[in-house]
Amino acid sequence: MALKTRPFDVAEMLETEEDIRMFLQVAAEEGTSQEFIHALNTAARAVGMTEVAKRAGVTRASLYKSLADGGQPKFSTISKVTEALGCKLKVA
Repeated sequence: MALKTRPFDVAEMLETEEDIRMFLQVAAEEGTSQEFIHALNTAARAVGMTEVAKRAGVTRASLYKSLADGGQPKFSTISKVTEALGCKLKVA
């Protein structure tokens, strides 16, 4: 019998706000700006894009476009999405 597999999706592992905070913190500290945007996308999918868009005050379509691979979101969008995920951006 053939082994059935499916792609691994980190978003499925982000179950709590603490999981999301830790995930984004590592991405911000260790990754590039594009990797952080990708992490925001992953975290938003974990919560639900529609819910995050609603909390951030943006449309779902613009959220998908901003956080897509190669997306160039404005800082204000990054800030709104981060806050919608229960996190804050800070400089240390």
